[in-house]
Amino acid sequence: MTDDSTNTGRRRFLVGSTSVMGAAGVVAAAVPFVGSWNPSAKARAAGAPVRVDVSRLQPGEMLGPIPAWRGRPIFVIRRTEEALNVLNEDPGRLADPNSEDPEQPQYAANETRSREPEILVLVGLCPHLFCSPTPHIEVRPQPFDSEWRGGFFCPCHGSRFDLAGRVYAGSPASRNMQVPPYSYESETVLVIGVDEENAA
Repeated sequence: MTDDSTNTGRRRFLVGSTSVMGAAGVVAAAVPFVGSWNPSAKARAAGAPVRVDVSRLQPGEMLGPIPAWRGRPIFVIRRTEEALNVLNEDPGRLADPNSEDPEQPQYAANETRSREPEILVLVGLCPHLFCSPTPHIEVRPQPFDSEWRGGFFCPCHGSRFDLAGRVYAGSPASRNMQVPPYSYESETVLVIGVDEENAA
């Protein structure tokens, strides 16, 4: 016949062991979950500001695409005087010539869509289906437009944008290209992703 004190000891041992194992399982399951609250180094880097030196960028040249800011390509262009002069010669061709839709920070809601007229900073994606449009910076006729005044052409679906990233009326894209937040760290260094409105 088994002693009751022995059975009680076994029960306590089994209950205690099961409780310890259960607690260990809960902790093991919780660690990855709690860890997911903290962004990874890669995720932090994806939103980090990007510094771009434009000191060697000549009129009519483009830096990029720079696959840098939040995983999106960035176009940085120094426009020529001719390109600036033709920007608003035919606003009737554009769907949103005055940048009324909020596709840019307030300081870029102007006719050049930029802080400084000659330097254009754009997210290099067509807002239609997020293809990357091809830059055609020179003001000269192109096979897709005999009156081309410079800009961006999306070969995937035919959307056209001028050299301020404004969409041409009748394009599949319904919005202008996005201007990211940016600021000048110095006369020759841009910081993409940081401006007065969202500086941390």
